[in-house]
Amino acid sequence: MKKYDFSSIEAKWQKLWEENKIFEVKRDPSKPKYYVLEMFPYPSGRIHMGHVRNYTLGDILARVKRMKGYNVLHPMGWDAFGLPAENAALKHGVHPAKWTYSNIDYMRNQLKKLGFSYDWSREFATCDPEYYKHEQRFFIEMYERGLAYRKKTLVNWCPSCHTVLANEQVENGACWRCGEEVTLKEMEGWFLKITAYAEELLEDLKKLEGHWPEKVITMQINWIGKSEGAEIKFPIPEIEEDLIVYTTRPDTLFGATFVCMSPEHPMAKKIAEKKGLKKELENFIEKVRKERRDIEAGIAEKEGLFLETYAFHPLTAEKLPLFVANFVLMEYGTGAIMCVPAHDQRDFEFAKKYKLPIKVVIKPKDKDLVPEEMESAYEEPGIMVNSDIFTGLDSIEGKAKITAYLEEKGLGKKKVTYRLRDWGISRQRYWGCPIPMIYCERCGIVPEKIENLPVILPLDAQIDPSGRSPLPNLSEFVNTKCPKCGSQAKRETDTFDTFVESSWYFARFACPNYPEPFNKEDIKYWLPVDQYIGGIEHAILHLLYARFFTKVLRDLGYFDLDEPFLNLLTQGMVIKETYKCPIHGWLYPEEVSPEGKCLKDGCGKEVIVGKFEKMSKSKCNIVDPDQMIEKYGADTVRLFIAFAAPPEKDLEWSDHGIEGAFRFLKRLYNLVINYAEKLKEVSYKEEDLKDLPNNLLKLRRKLHQTIKKVSEDLEKRLHFNTAIAAIMEFLNLLEDTLKEISTEDEKNKKVLKECFDKVLLLISPICPHIAEELWEELGHKTFISLEKFPEYDPALIEEDIFILVIQVNGKVRDQIEVPVELSKEEIIRLAQERPKIKKYLEGKNLKNVVFVPKKLVNFVVS
Repeated sequence: MKKYDFSSIEAKWQKLWEENKIFEVKRDPSKPKYYVLEMFPYPSGRIHMGHVRNYTLGDILARVKRMKGYNVLHPMGWDAFGLPAENAALKHGVHPAKWTYSNIDYMRNQLKKLGFSYDWSREFATCDPEYYKHEQRFFIEMYERGLAYRKKTLVNWCPSCHTVLANEQVENGACWRCGEEVTLKEMEGWFLKITAYAEELLEDLKKLEGHWPEKVITMQINWIGKSEGAEIKFPIPEIEEDLIVYTTRPDTLFGATFVCMSPEHPMAKKIAEKKGLKKELENFIEKVRKERRDIEAGIAEKEGLFLETYAFHPLTAEKLPLFVANFVLMEYGTGAIMCVPAHDQRDFEFAKKYKLPIKVVIKPKDKDLVPEEMESAYEEPGIMVNSDIFTGLDSIEGKAKITAYLEEKGLGKKKVTYRLRDWGISRQRYWGCPIPMIYCERCGIVPEKIENLPVILPLDAQIDPSGRSPLPNLSEFVNTKCPKCGSQAKRETDTFDTFVESSWYFARFACPNYPEPFNKEDIKYWLPVDQYIGGIEHAILHLLYARFFTKVLRDLGYFDLDEPFLNLLTQGMVIKETYKCPIHGWLYPEEVSPEGKCLKDGCGKEVIVGKFEKMSKSKCNIVDPDQMIEKYGADTVRLFIAFAAPPEKDLEWSDHGIEGAFRFLKRLYNLVINYAEKLKEVSYKEEDLKDLPNNLLKLRRKLHQTIKKVSEDLEKRLHFNTAIAAIMEFLNLLEDTLKEISTEDEKNKKVLKECFDKVLLLISPICPHIAEELWEELGHKTFISLEKFPEYDPALIEEDIFILVIQVNGKVRDQIEVPVELSKEEIIRLAQERPKIKKYLEGKNLKNVVFVPKKLVNFVVS
C-alpha cells in the first residue's frame, strides 16, 4: 500500500493550483461575492504560529465559500513600511528596502507551502511607489478639505525609535513597538482630523453590533469617549476675559468653589506674566510634562499653582480662586474646569490639600450631607440643594434645566466633547511614505501637484545606524521647486505613520493594477470585506483608523461605503508553556530532557515548567512553522490549528496534539487508499442508495447529519474544531461498518463511494492537499477545491427512532428506544407498560401526564 508521503503530495498540488491559477478571480455580477481577508503581515522575516493560525482560519472559510458557489476574493499583500521593518534592517546591517523585499520573498514561499488559496495576482507591498502614490494623493485631497493640517504641539516622543507616536501607539506610557518609556516633546507635525468623524465613528458602531466582538466595539466606544455637558463662561475681570470651562455636570454648578485650568492654557501664561509668576508657571509646566503619564493614569498626586487671581461665578458672582492644575489636560474640553469638591473625587482631594471650601449641592434622597463630615465626594445622582431656583430638582433633570438657563442668559451653551484626539501621522524616520508637502518662502506650505506623484522615497539613502532619518541631509531629495511659483523650495522630510498604509489596503485589493486609486465597479462589487480576521491588539489602532479612512474616501468621492469590515473575528493567541533553568534562564523545548532536566552545557538542573504564554523568542517558547511543515506536513499543521481550540480562544500548543492530528491524516489516507482501487470506477445516483439494510442506512444517515453539522460549523458559526470532531466521529462509524460488510457487493460499493467522496469534500477546506490526492485516487479528474460542497438530504437526517426518557414525578426512572412514527397515545401506553415504571404507578393517583415529543414522558402521581 502507498505510504502517506505528505511532502511530495503537498508540493504536487501547490504546483498544480498555481499553474492552473484556480484561485484567481474576476468581478462576476452573475455570482454572489465573498471577500475574506486576514490582516496582512509585516515582512519581518519569517511567519510565526500566530500568522499560521490567522491565515489558516481565513483560508478554511475562503475554501468553504468557494465550494458553496461564491466568487471568493482572498488576497495577500505586505504591510511593508514602518518601524518594525526598519529597526530589523538596522539590527542586521542591511538597507530596509533590501531587508523588506528579501523577507517578502521568503515569507511568500512559506505561505505557499501552507496551501493557502490566495489570489497571488493581486499581491502588493505598501512600500511600492505604485501603491503609495495614491496615498499621497488622498493626503493632498484631505489637506485641501481641511482634514490634514500641520501644527506645533506636545507629542509623544520615543527616544529609542527617534520618532513621534500617535496617542493610540502609547501603551502604559511606553512605545508600542520597543517598550521604551515615551516622553513629551513640543514639535511641528502633520495631523489627520479624525475628530471630524468622531460622532459618525461612534454612531456607526451600532451597525456592527452582532457582527463584531462586543469587546472590540466597547473598546472603540471608550476610546472615542463621547461626553455631553456644557461650556460655561467664568469672567476674569483682571484680564477682562471670560474663561470658558467645560463640565459634564452642570447640575453641580452652584457647588463650584474654585476653578482650574491646564498649565498650557493660553490664559495661564497671560495671567502669570501679569502677576509675576512666569518662572513659577514654567517650572510647573516642566514638572507636569515629566509626570504626564502618571497624571493620565490617575496615579500622580493632585497638584496646583495658585495664580493669585479669581474667576467669578457666572450665577452667584462669588470670587473663585484660579489655579493651574496637573490633572487638567489642554486636549480635553476647553482645557479649563470648574471644581466642585463635594461631587468630584479629584476635586475633593485637591480641595483638602489646599484647604479650599466644600459646598454640597446634590444629596441622596434619604439623607443630608455635611461637608465637614464627608470622607469622599458624593458623585451619584440625587436631589439638588443650595442651588437657588433649581433646589429640589432631580439632578438628572437639573443638568438640562441649568444648561438651558445658561443659554438663555448668554452665559453658556450645551456642548458635546470626545476623548478622541486628532491622529498625528508625522514620523521622523526614513522607511515610510514621504509626506507630499513642500515649504516655499514665498507661498508657505504647498502640496505637490497630483501629476507629479509619487514623491518617491530615495532608496540610495545612507542609513544612520542610530535610526535617525537621513532624509533631512539628502539635498537631492529635500531641494525642489515650488509647485505654485516655481522658486526654490524644500520638501517635507517626515514620513507617514505606517498605519496610514494599512488604513485603505483592503480597498486596493479589489483593483490592485488599476491606474487610478480605485475602479468604482470593482469596489462596488467586492466591498465591504465580508469577513475580516486579525488580533484583538488592533481593536483601536488599525480598526479605528481603517473605519476613519473609509469614511474620508467615501466623502472624497472614491466609493459609497460607510464601514469597511462587515464581520470581524479576533482570533486568540497561540500559547505554549515555558521552560526555565535556574542557571541558564529560558530554554527551548529541545534543551529540556524527557526527565525535565536542563541539557544546556550538560547542566542537569531541574527545569521549572511555566504557565502557557504567548509564543515569543525572548521566552524561547516558539514553534517554527517551517519545522512543523517539514516534520508533519502543512495539512497536519492546518488540522491541528483548526482543531485545538475555537478560533476566538487562545490555542495551547501541544506536541501530543499535533502528533494526534498527523495520525488521523495517516489513518484517513490509508483508509481511502485501501479501498480506492475497488471504488475508482464506481458511480452512483440517489436512487441507487435506497432500500438499504439497517447498517448502511445508519451509515448514510450519519453521513448526512455530519454534512449538515460541518457545513453549519464551518460557514455560519466558524466552529472549525467541532466540525473536525464530527468528521472524526463519522470516520469511526465508517471503519466499523467496513468490518461488517462485503466490499464486493455493488450496492455496498455505491454507498461507500458516496461516503468517501463526501468525507473528502468535507475535510478539503481544512486539509486541501490530502483531499486533492485522495480525490484523484478515487478516480476523479477535477480539483476537489473547485467542487461543490456536499448538501445533506433533509429527509435522511431524521432518525427513525429516538430515545424516550420516562420520568415519574420528575425523576428519571427508565428510557427506551421508540419509533418516530408512533402516536402520542401509543408512546404513553408503551411507557406505562414498562416494568420499571409500573411499580411507581401501582396504587397511585395519576394526576397528569407531561409529554414532550421525541424527548420524554413524565407521569405526575400522588
